Amino acid sequence: MQTGKYGRTLGMVLAGGKGERLMPLTKYRAKPAVHFAAKYRIVDFALSNLVNSGIFAIYVLVQFKSQSLNEHIERGWQFGGALRGRDFFITLVPAQMWRGEHWFQGTADAVYQNLHLVTLYDADRICIFAADHIYKMDVDQMLEYHMNKQADATVAANVVPSSEASAFGCIHVDDSGRIIDFVEKPEHPPEIPGKPGFSYVSMGNYIFEREILEESLIEDAHLPTSHDFGRDIIPKLVQKARIFAYDFSTNVLPGRSKSFWREDKPYWRDVGTIKAYWEAHMDLLDHDSEMTFYNPQWPIRTVSYADPPSYVCPVKGFQCYVQSTLSAEGSRVLGSAVESSVLSRNCVIMPGSKVEQSIIGEGVVVGENCRLRKVIIDSHNVIPPNTEIGFDPELDRERYAVDPNSGIITIGMPKMQLRKSIEHPKEGFDWSSFS
Repeated sequence: MQTGKYGRTLGMVLAGGKGERLMPLTKYRAKPAVHFAAKYRIVDFALSNLVNSGIFAIYVLVQFKSQSLNEHIERGWQFGGALRGRDFFITLVPAQMWRGEHWFQGTADAVYQNLHLVTLYDADRICIFAADHIYKMDVDQMLEYHMNKQADATVAANVVPSSEASAFGCIHVDDSGRIIDFVEKPEHPPEIPGKPGFSYVSMGNYIFEREILEESLIEDAHLPTSHDFGRDIIPKLVQKARIFAYDFSTNVLPGRSKSFWREDKPYWRDVGTIKAYWEAHMDLLDHDSEMTFYNPQWPIRTVSYADPPSYVCPVKGFQCYVQSTLSAEGSRVLGSAVESSVLSRNCVIMPGSKVEQSIIGEGVVVGENCRLRKVIIDSHNVIPPNTEIGFDPELDRERYAVDPNSGIITIGMPKMQLRKSIEHPKEGFDWSSFS
């Protein structure tokens, strides 16, 4: 049995979110399974943080539309050979109705229904982390803070301007960092002591001592609450236990980016809406982006496929122009122009086309002489030749899903076309196993 410097530490990743505000990207998959930055899934960031921090016993709690997420974890996140065992595992945990005939009712209920896993692992403390944000964080430093404070529970807290904090769960702390109040979306967010104009907001990441976690979840399970850590568990514990806020801005990542020879920095971004998802991608395309994938000491890990290299080539007399673009394996730019965009695995941009500020999904084919601007195209779509998207707002609204807050156009995955015609062709086919 392996016991580290913080005792037996268990990771539990909450990956069951629906992500309804990301529709149609979440029509056939859970939010943590949504593709990100050409080759990753959102869940890869939470798992990379834990593994890079030396936490190798991890349960991934899944629920809604989890097939593609299940396959992603099984293909790319398994310890092999001699490492696999009681202390080294990344295991999927579907909703099994251990505590009643219902699915997970909230984040706290998801852990409550799987308390037997905490017992079986004989955990001393549990890191409960969200799988639906893009973030880089050394969890070891949060654990050290938790132990030094002799905390019953610690909440990861992001520092934001107080003028923006009302959209989040806000944390009120005293001078020692101990939480004295936890308020959901207050009109007047409490400021951080010594930092006027700034507030702490919860990142949805927690470290619990085992005893306080078990007591809290069992008590909450028998009350008419929303069974949520942020809304129910933490606010109640603040009144009777030692609950501290960990200042995420103090986190330090090891290593430097080989691209720019600068220090890597912690990063957190909520990508819960189409606008935020698109903006996060556009931020990545800046050469001095706060988010970098090029730090070998803090890699973002994911599934590796046997795809060919990406390829750029003039075709049919058309030259190529590619700038400020992330390109995954197998992507091809053939006699076309791509600027400030993201090209996912095995997509093809055909001759004469121009793609700007767009996110092109896995296996997408953009036909010849197309013009695309501020478009998100989900996996497996084929855009016919001579198509223009992003230039005529009225026509775009008739044909596609247009985000009212940003004007960004999103094209969801197409229905599967069966080889043999059937009596009810409009019913289509569920893509969830292939997304």
